[in-house]
Amino acid sequence: MIGLTTALQNNSGQPQRPLLGVIACNRMVAGEVAASVMQRYLLAAAEHMNASLVIIPSLPDFIEAPRLASMIDGCLLTGSPSNIAPRFYGGPDAGAEGPFDEERDEVVRRLFSEMVNAGKPVLGICRGLQEINVALGGTLRRDLATGSGPLSHHAPTDADMDSMFGHSHEVRLMEEGVLARALAASSIVVNSVHYQGIDRLAPGLSVEATAPDGVVEAVSARVGTSSILAVQWHPEWQVHNNPESQALLRLYGDVLRGKVIPAHG
Repeated sequence: MIGLTTALQNNSGQPQRPLLGVIACNRMVAGEVAASVMQRYLLAAAEHMNASLVIIPSLPDFIEAPRLASMIDGCLLTGSPSNIAPRFYGGPDAGAEGPFDEERDEVVRRLFSEMVNAGKPVLGICRGLQEINVALGGTLRRDLATGSGPLSHHAPTDADMDSMFGHSHEVRLMEEGVLARALAASSIVVNSVHYQGIDRLAPGLSVEATAPDGVVEAVSARVGTSSILAVQWHPEWQVHNNPESQALLRLYGDVLRGKVIPAHG
């Protein structure tokens, strides 16, 4: 379902770009809490999804989720340095490592529900994939960068940004899946910058990609009339140097416009 904003015409008579709500984190900047979205997400969405943008602050006491969902055409849940607090997926507090952003957790919980009720698309990157899994009843694991398994999903903590986002591995794309068709590939190499990941897959989600160790790296779903698509990696990072990331973000734009509709899980 495409919202009213896409039905409006601009001065040239062309359809306006869909209005994409982009979730913000709460982060400390110069000693104050700021509503923060890394510009790389915004530029990737504007340039490769061809979307107009509005930033959604994570302020649960002041966000009217039903009204907001009625105004935007879709929502992008971005990556973040923070982890999802265990109480949102029934996980144990013991051993849980932050930082946490529970205000974002709560805003996403409410907004996701209203977006699904409104039949509008929800797209996710990294933390966003985890949030979608949690919102639909799945759980998370927290051991993906410990080195105890066959594959580490995060660079060492002292790595600089280039090295952190340079940490990579192959993912296998599910045959006949949305990603495999859009990228015309059976596997791709992706960056890997996450400590948490999917443990129990939520009901209704279809697996679109997996890492060599079996960790779910991408999901899709059709929940009612709402289209869901999310990846665990970061296609927005240095997107201009990566044709596969550009193709993935164009796919996100097509999902946003209702041109690509994931199958029911």
